[in-house]
Amino acid sequence: MTTLTGFLSELTHKPELPVQYFLEMGEERVSLNPFIGGQVQLTFLDEKACGTCGRKVKKLYGGGYCYPCVTTLAETDLCIMKPHECHHHLGTCRDDEFAQTHCMIPHYVYLALSSNVKVGLTRKNRELTRWVDQGAICAIPIAETPTRKLAGELEMAIAEHIADKTDWRKMLKGVTEEADLFEVREKVKEIVPQEFQQYLFDVDELYEFTYPILETLEKIKSLSFDKETTISGKLLGIKGQYLILDCGVLNMKKHSGYKIEAVLTEASEEAAALA
Repeated sequence: MTTLTGFLSELTHKPELPVQYFLEMGEERVSLNPFIGGQVQLTFLDEKACGTCGRKVKKLYGGGYCYPCVTTLAETDLCIMKPHECHHHLGTCRDDEFAQTHCMIPHYVYLALSSNVKVGLTRKNRELTRWVDQGAICAIPIAETPTRKLAGELEMAIAEHIADKTDWRKMLKGVTEEADLFEVREKVKEIVPQEFQQYLFDVDELYEFTYPILETLEKIKSLSFDKETTISGKLLGIKGQYLILDCGVLNMKKHSGYKIEAVLTEASEEAAALA
């Protein structure tokens, strides 16, 4: 049995087969895969803190930010969610240094398959993390642009024909439409506006991911510490940023900044081998 106490942050992972997940609380870091098939008890200790400045607050925004941070930091500006609306060129960016290191650098536009084929974007060299966070079972980059804004504009053009969102319930159930991403890529080439054609490129490798899941749920119930103080049950698996318990699913990233006591019981050797 392992007990940890601290403020939650999003799950970290290594894109191995299956994906290896880690729970981090402050300086403590625990591999979660050995606990799949075992019991998990998470208790909210009625305390929240901003993951950036550490300020103790009653309400958090955007996955772990206090109100002052969410209204002033560049990483919480609206253009992060809508890259095509980047306003750096207007001189109104919240933090030019952040823009130079996170936005004015190469980005990939990609196709991924989770519940359905979707288009998305991510910083170059961050694609594996992005795909696992979304619970993708396979993905390929299809374009490289010199800036985040251009990637966002290309994504928007493709999103007129292909979804840019994942059905998270189907993703967690393992319900996936059949699709060949290489065939989809060829169709995308035909609809991409001429000004973006120069950024398209082909890869031969399909990036594939498997997740440590013993069994899936027939009905997906979303769990939240805003509704219940203690969440406990058998850990059936992990996918994306979700813990899959026999009583429902918990989005760990959504609860970043919540102070939690976690009591984890390792699974039997048989269950651990399956995960």
